[in-house]
Amino acid sequence: MSNPEVVHLHDGISSVVITLQGTDLPVVAHWGRTLGDVGQDALRGLVEVVSWTNPNNAPDVPVPLALLPDAGAGYSGRPGLRGHRGGEHFAPALAVTSSTVEGRTFRYTATDEAAQITVTGTVELLDSGMLRVRHAVRNDGTTPYALEGLETALPVPAHAGELLDFTGRWAREREPQRQAFRFGSWVRESRRGRTGHDATIGLLAGTPGFSFRGGEVWAVHVAWSGNHVTYAENQVDGSPVLGGGELLLPGEITLAPGEEYESPWLYAAYSAEGIDGISAAFHRRLRERALRPRPVVLNTWEAVYFDHDLARLTSLADTAAAIGVERFVLDDGWFRHRRDDTAGLGDWYVDETVWPDGLTPLIKHVRALGMEFGLWFEPEMVNPDSDLYRAHPDWVLGPRPGVLPPPSRYQQVLNIAHPDAYAYILDRVSSVLSDNEIAFVKWDHNRDLIGSRVHAQTAAYYRLLDELRRRHPHVEIESCSSGGGRIDLGVLDRTDRVWTSDCNDALERQLIQRWTGVFLPPELMGAHVGPTKSHTTGRTHDLSFRVATALFGHFGIEWDINSATDEERAGLQAAIEYYKDVRTLAHTGVVVRSDHPDPSAWVHGIVAADRSEALFCYAQLTTPVQNKPRRVRLPGLDPKRTYRLSFDAPAGRPRLTQRQQPSWEPVELPGSVLTEAGVQLPVLEPEQAVLLRLR
Repeated sequence: MSNPEVVHLHDGISSVVITLQGTDLPVVAHWGRTLGDVGQDALRGLVEVVSWTNPNNAPDVPVPLALLPDAGAGYSGRPGLRGHRGGEHFAPALAVTSSTVEGRTFRYTATDEAAQITVTGTVELLDSGMLRVRHAVRNDGTTPYALEGLETALPVPAHAGELLDFTGRWAREREPQRQAFRFGSWVRESRRGRTGHDATIGLLAGTPGFSFRGGEVWAVHVAWSGNHVTYAENQVDGSPVLGGGELLLPGEITLAPGEEYESPWLYAAYSAEGIDGISAAFHRRLRERALRPRPVVLNTWEAVYFDHDLARLTSLADTAAAIGVERFVLDDGWFRHRRDDTAGLGDWYVDETVWPDGLTPLIKHVRALGMEFGLWFEPEMVNPDSDLYRAHPDWVLGPRPGVLPPPSRYQQVLNIAHPDAYAYILDRVSSVLSDNEIAFVKWDHNRDLIGSRVHAQTAAYYRLLDELRRRHPHVEIESCSSGGGRIDLGVLDRTDRVWTSDCNDALERQLIQRWTGVFLPPELMGAHVGPTKSHTTGRTHDLSFRVATALFGHFGIEWDINSATDEERAGLQAAIEYYKDVRTLAHTGVVVRSDHPDPSAWVHGIVAADRSEALFCYAQLTTPVQNKPRRVRLPGLDPKRTYRLSFDAPAGRPRLTQRQQPSWEPVELPGSVLTEAGVQLPVLEPEQAVLLRLR
């Protein structure tokens, strides 16, 4: 279908109506609840009735919001394309020259002959129900074109009167924050050179008071692992807007004649059923690349830190295998000069002083026990105290040649956009993977790229991952960035899970996993049982609470289990058996969260796609105001089926504060009762949890 007047991309959940008037840039007339199979006449009528108003003291011709907000056409908000040619043509006058629709994909091309640029745009409604949009700009002139921004915008209706986004820090990622969607702009910029601990993983707008299970919600996410911007804008003379793209630093992208820049995808989702509907769309998108069952992991960091001793590690592996661990990961400290975190980054050779026979003895031992072997890398960083830095100080990324940013964690950033540095890292990592039987890489990135241009660095990182995956297709890769500092759909298209946070404190993890899980399905979130006393907070938790928290992710252990008691190891073994029993459900089912009326407790779960079974967690975070807990309602069940509800405790029962002990016996109840009336749970002490299994 060429040169459409109105384009309607839709499924059973949402509709996107795009209109083209003459040569004007495409405008979204509706994005929201599905309109169904409506004809062109109805769509033209929709466009007409939403375009009537033109108030006084405004442009004589209405200025709608284009997919690429157009300052040259009179749009007064944040422009989509920002750039110039020697200070000229900073407000381009783009005219559409062609457009096509194929299935649920719309493409268009627009040019500005005077500015000598061509823009192409792509809008796709994916099978997952997600919408994604990107633009590209090409320099058709004979002189350089300085690009300063290329950002997509999508309108939301005025009744989307509330915003939800996220902030955070190291070891406390994804802290939610809400506010009214007021007039003006709410701009979230990340200039850290990576996604960022404090960056919002997404920006949501919804009907006031929208919750996990209720309200209309619109959400956007920038799929880019470097500097980026996400924004909400509400003008007195326009529609409320959500938008975003890569945040380009001055001079970072200068297009030579014939050169093109393509923006990252802006992903968007609509839900008529609260935040859980947004999650469903993101989870379906991320599950398009099927993963094998997620193996139980033991990572050695909080077990041995830098104390790499073959006898100690083989003993740890023996214990891990005995309790059911399936993947043994050797963390930081295996390479040359790496006795602490002040030296060695960049020297990616097995340290002969610690490993005189290489990693082979440990790997053979781990493999003989039936476990996979994984290894930690941090290839994008370099310690000044390293052979690599002493040989190639010019490979360090800084604001300009000879100037370095302040050191952080005793390290600088290796400029992998430098061809020789890229070749070195590719060769060293690939050689280690080729020379050893390695099934998993924990890829870390432990400092911000402050004061440096990072577009080329991010693009090189993507190329590096793509090439390593091509050479070593059997190796799975985790995105770790001092925990959850690099989590986005750009990196997740190239990796197999993320390290959700460096914090294994189960109470903190309840929050971190709850809100990261709005966008990521459980199987992509590394969730480990840490030691009794948390490494990052000093807080002490029962094993049962730590296990109940870690079960709702990619389950693992971050603990010197040789120092655990026999009872603790038995509890871990039972928890691992339980995880193996529920992981198909947990990693394929629909994530649901109850809008529980008591803020001291959270209720969340996973319901099988056919609603034949489910697993829920009731987590008592703090002491409640009232003596008796509120009933727990379990959303997402089939109201017409009868379920057998058991109260499971693979690692021990929670501690209670009530006189009589509950029977904990299984009960059978209709789904309608469980969802609408709910069940009464006993009074738990704070930082305790109950698992509810339904079949």
